[in-house]
Amino acid sequence: MTEIESAAQPGQEESARRLLKRAGRVGRIARVFRFALLSIVDSFLWAVALAVASYARFGFDWSEVNVGGLVIVALVAIDVHLVVGGFVGLYTGRRRLASFEETGWVAVASASGAVAALVVAELPAGGNLVPLSAILAAGAYQVIGALAARYLGRTLLEWRFPHRANRRRLLVFGAGEAGYQTVRALQRDSEADTVAVALLDDDPMKAHLRMQRLRVVGGRNDIAAAAERFGADALLIAMPSVSHEVIVDVADRAQAAGLTVQVLPRLSQIVEHGVRVRDIRDITLADFLSRPEVHLDLDQIAAYLHGKRVLVTGAGGSIGSQLCETIRTFGPERVFMLDHSENNLHRLCLRLDGTAAEDSPDVLLADIRDREALREIFDRLRPQVVFHAAAHKHVPFLELHPAEGVKTNVFGTLNVLGVAAEFGVERFVNISTDKAADPVNVLGMTKRIAERVTAHVATQAPGVFLSVRFGNVLGSDGSVIPTFREQLLQGRAMTVTHEDVTRYFMTIPEAVHLVLQAGAIGCDGDVLVLEMGEPVKIVDLARRLAAELKPGIPPRITFTGLRPGEKLHEVLFSANDTTVDKPHEALWRCRVPPLDPIELDGAGSVAEMSGLLERTRSHGVTSTAMRSHMASSVEGNGR
Repeated sequence: MTEIESAAQPGQEESARRLLKRAGRVGRIARVFRFALLSIVDSFLWAVALAVASYARFGFDWSEVNVGGLVIVALVAIDVHLVVGGFVGLYTGRRRLASFEETGWVAVASASGAVAALVVAELPAGGNLVPLSAILAAGAYQVIGALAARYLGRTLLEWRFPHRANRRRLLVFGAGEAGYQTVRALQRDSEADTVAVALLDDDPMKAHLRMQRLRVVGGRNDIAAAAERFGADALLIAMPSVSHEVIVDVADRAQAAGLTVQVLPRLSQIVEHGVRVRDIRDITLADFLSRPEVHLDLDQIAAYLHGKRVLVTGAGGSIGSQLCETIRTFGPERVFMLDHSENNLHRLCLRLDGTAAEDSPDVLLADIRDREALREIFDRLRPQVVFHAAAHKHVPFLELHPAEGVKTNVFGTLNVLGVAAEFGVERFVNISTDKAADPVNVLGMTKRIAERVTAHVATQAPGVFLSVRFGNVLGSDGSVIPTFREQLLQGRAMTVTHEDVTRYFMTIPEAVHLVLQAGAIGCDGDVLVLEMGEPVKIVDLARRLAAELKPGIPPRITFTGLRPGEKLHEVLFSANDTTVDKPHEALWRCRVPPLDPIELDGAGSVAEMSGLLERTRSHGVTSTAMRSHMASSVEGNGR
């Protein structure tokens, strides 16, 4: 931390304290103002109601009215009403203004005042201060007046910023409870930058329904017309339990109409605390993935992470950094973060702690290709759980530079596995890819070999060694999403290899959560395959991202053709995989043939691959030659 930052912090804290004090004073003033205003209104209404009722009772002849008695009865009714009202929270902010709950308590307070007035008026010493019929009528007048005043006050409060500049105009799709809570939350939040202008719902029973002064003006077929009619900028899908197909269809229609699409949190969150303005968010590509919410067994995960020393290789990458962040929530003794890139580690430290803590003993700058460096680290730190996320993963780069893929994904993994077994690691999780299933490129082949040698070490070492296989991760470093986003922002055409190419996708948090769950339930030699849902067409992904960033503008897409080593469609299992069972709703368990890197004979042995690597430096061995040398190691002699 710099001296300037250190000097600034006390000033910032003092400013925060002053703001909190000011907010507290404002809150107290608001409560006092509410108490005073409503008390005055209710008292005034009692006085007027009794006077009018008495005046009418005597045929509108004021000379017949017992003014002294009227004053006494009014004071009694007012005092009792205010005492009861204060006790039930009418004047302290416990009841929302003009709500159904407050309406009932207003009636109770008025009835209490009326009963007290009747008792005083009938006392022997009272001498018929005010006619009983006038008191009963005055009680009714007072209730009506009090409720009318509160409704007027609530209306004024909700419309106190009707012409605020730069507020987005929002269509709300869904006129159910979530839609009602959303509209109410927006109307009550004076700082919201969005105003709801109309409702939409496919239910014909809700046609022309009014809710919070907004009317249902149609269904999904009327989105474009409603957007033009009301000058809307955005559409909120306020149906958290609706099917994925409905969300996709409504979002597509809204984006085609030039609207920004927003969504609410999952139903479980809304049930817990209701809809809040800050919960409303823009729809993302992850919302288009056809996959149910994954439920984790947090106790299982905590059991093998809590109080343990955990090491993550490739900690600075997309998956590795999310792993480090999530693992820390389970109370490990320490989390060691290993990466060969100091820039990645610098970003990771900023993300986790907000400081560039490169001097932390938990931050390890090392390359998994360096076995001796790994031995020194494992000997010194003695990790108990290892997540191996370090890898080269880009297909085109590895096709051009196959030796680099072998050195990191095969030999680097062998190094990490070897020292983990040597120093008695309790649990080792190798992170793989769906490209290891029936591999056709250098990346897939190297990761397939890594799965097989992990399965072999599982038969030799005392700990649990397993692999986790999943597909593309939305938004990860080097994935198609950042590429498409950059092309769109630069005004260029998005490049897609083939109009029919598909891939399996999941979000980074989904992938990490399931990796942790797999580490909890996996057994020696397992390859646990994440449930990826249905594969997604890349061209559809490109169009959705374009609709999200530039709604209403047709995207430009150029098809470049499949590159060397690319498949049209990925698979999750190889022909040689043995599917065992499904130990979790989102995880399949399968087995791969173990591969002993020492004893394996033939062109795929470590010695042969090492020799091939040497020849790449001087003779430019191609990825085709490298793949042919790795072929027997990929599936073994059984293929």
